[in-house]
Amino acid sequence: MFNLLAQTASGEFLEGLRAIGAGLAYGLAAIGPGIGIGLVVGNAISAMARQPESAGMVRTTMFLGIAFTEALALIGFVVFILLQP
Repeated sequence: MFNLLAQTASGEFLEGLRAIGAGLAYGLAAIGPGIGIGLVVGNAISAMARQPESAGMVRTTMFLGIAFTEALALIGFVVFILLQP
C-alpha cells in the first residue's frame, strides 16, 4: 500500500478520496428517498384497501408525497455534482 502511495502524484490521492466521498454522498442520499417512497406508497395502498371510496384523495396525496421525497434525491444529486473536482 505504501509503495502505491509513493508512486502517485501529489494530488491524485486526494482526488481519488474526493471521488469516493462524492459517490458515497450520492449513494447515501438515494437511500433515504427510496425508503420514503416505499413507505408512502405502501401506506397509500393500505389506505385505499381499507376505504376504496377515498382512493382519489389518497392517490393525490401519495403523488405529492412522492414528489417531495424525490426532491431529496435531486438535492443529493446536486451535492454529488458539486463535490466533483
